[in-house]
Amino acid sequence: MHKDTNTWWSGVRNYQARNYMKQMSVGDLCLFYHSNGTQSAPTGVYGVVQVSKAAQADTTAQNPNDEHFDPKSTVQNPIWECVEVSYLTHLKQPVFLADIKLDPRLTGIIVASKGSRLSVQPVSRTHFEYIVGELGETIL
Repeated sequence: MHKDTNTWWSGVRNYQARNYMKQMSVGDLCLFYHSNGTQSAPTGVYGVVQVSKAAQADTTAQNPNDEHFDPKSTVQNPIWECVEVSYLTHLKQPVFLADIKLDPRLTGIIVASKGSRLSVQPVSRTHFEYIVGELGETIL
């Protein structure tokens, strides 16, 4: 995601993650997390986005040509929803999952829990501010 851009957080196909997204409000801040890390860009937090539009039907679920198509989701019954997010900033220092798991100040953060694979999950204000401000060295 690049500066001055918006995008729909589409393609989420987990009910719990969808429900978290439905709870988001315009203006909420979110950590931009790369979940499929590589050696050159390990899994971790790389930036901050802001919810710019509340949850609404995820139209990728109704498009048979989209990789996230779900034939059970229809215009009349849109099972999947997504929010629109806007780029705010990147972190000066990415905060890698391996470091999150080892940091005692991040005890209890869901992403560090064994088996946690949700693409959307809540983060406490304390954890968010620590990751962005102290570890990521970014001021919002």
